[in-house]
Amino acid sequence: LLQDADVVWLRNPFPILIGKNKSETTEDFQISTDVYNGDPHSPEHLINTGFYYVRSNNQTIRMFESWYGRRDNSSKKEQDVLLEMSRGGVLTSELGVRTRYLDTAWFSGFCSDIKDVGQVVTVHANCCRSIIAKVKDLKVVIGDWKRWKMLAAHWKATGRRRAIPFRWTGHFGCWNSWNNHNVTTQ
Repeated sequence: LLQDADVVWLRNPFPILIGKNKSETTEDFQISTDVYNGDPHSPEHLINTGFYYVRSNNQTIRMFESWYGRRDNSSKKEQDVLLEMSRGGVLTSELGVRTRYLDTAWFSGFCSDIKDVGQVVTVHANCCRSIIAKVKDLKVVIGDWKRWKMLAAHWKATGRRRAIPFRWTGHFGCWNSWNNHNVTTQ
């Protein structure tokens, strides 16, 4: 498992990544997306290397060798190189890597607003221009999560279903970071 420092876990991701037992999952490589298109095996996703899970085998070893070799011979960022490999069929057709693109309903981020608080597993401060804005908005996410956990406990204790739809606070720091040219202070 590799993740960026700006990913917050709200739940354990491993039951989704490896299933209830290891024999359920056949994917070699599972990667987060900025926008999910509904097909977990479509190479047309806009991937995000901020969160991915890899099973070590010959295919994934070759994938990393190819990925980093291409990156070293390119002026592109690692994520852009991998996106090119994915969309070009290199991962699946050429290298035989069974790839799963993770649904933003579970592995959410600021690019695709968090939908269902009862389902989301991780939140990535992607689509944000400054570290200050990322930290600010991730603190808000954690505060919202704590608020939801308290509400859920209250609903459970009183035997009531969710009476009020829960809404996440907007990612205003990140949204505003795109409007400010001085991203180091925002």
